[in-house]
Amino acid sequence: MSTGKVLIILSDAHSFPLHKSDGTTVDQPSGFFLMELAKPLAKILDADYEVTFASPKGQTPQPDPLSTSLLAFVGNYLEKQRETALIDKMKAENNLNTPRPFSSISDEELATYDGVFIPGGHAPLSDLGADKELGRILTHFHETQKPTASLCHGPYALLSTKVGPQGTFLYKGYKITSWSDTEEKFVETMLGGEITKVESSLRDEGAEMVEGLAQSALGRITVDRELISAANPMGADGLGDKFVEMLKK
Repeated sequence: MSTGKVLIILSDAHSFPLHKSDGTTVDQPSGFFLMELAKPLAKILDADYEVTFASPKGQTPQPDPLSTSLLAFVGNYLEKQRETALIDKMKAENNLNTPRPFSSISDEELATYDGVFIPGGHAPLSDLGADKELGRILTHFHETQKPTASLCHGPYALLSTKVGPQGTFLYKGYKITSWSDTEEKFVETMLGGEITKVESSLRDEGAEMVEGLAQSALGRITVDRELISAANPMGADGLGDKFVEMLKK
């Protein structure tokens, strides 16, 4: 018998817009960041929670190509194999390949979930920030104060509450950590283009952003009311631990 249920939010996008200096926009390959999904997911499953994957239209998600490289795991082959195996298991035994479309999850069904988790990767920049159905879903977890966990680019999805039932950003005044503008500018230099900034976008809507060396390099998480957030893969384990702790309260 399971302890409870967790909803995991994913993007349908396999790329994000990269704005080049010549005025053109290209689709830069992306998806969910493997370890940012796998590490918290493993802790959720180990605590005997059932998980359901959901996305805007229920399309098959893909991992960010960069996140599946051995370099992303700093050469730790066993860790890469373990986390890849977990994702493969979710494809075979759960609905990772066929996520529930947001619109198929009723308000009544939302009441059966204990928490919601949104992993990172650049893909959320493409389709989560202004999704009305996601705004409805996150409004439920906010209003019921159920644990809501997100890291890296995942917190961009919180902006969807602006087009949710209340028509306002529900996390105004919350302390939030995300992929920082400083980190994104480094990626922009590597890719040769401009990318939407998660930190600035959330701050502009009234969030109190918590960024710095402790968050980006040491993996320190930020907790404010029902919301748990982290900057990047360094915070994935800590975020997963805190999320499970809050689910059990």
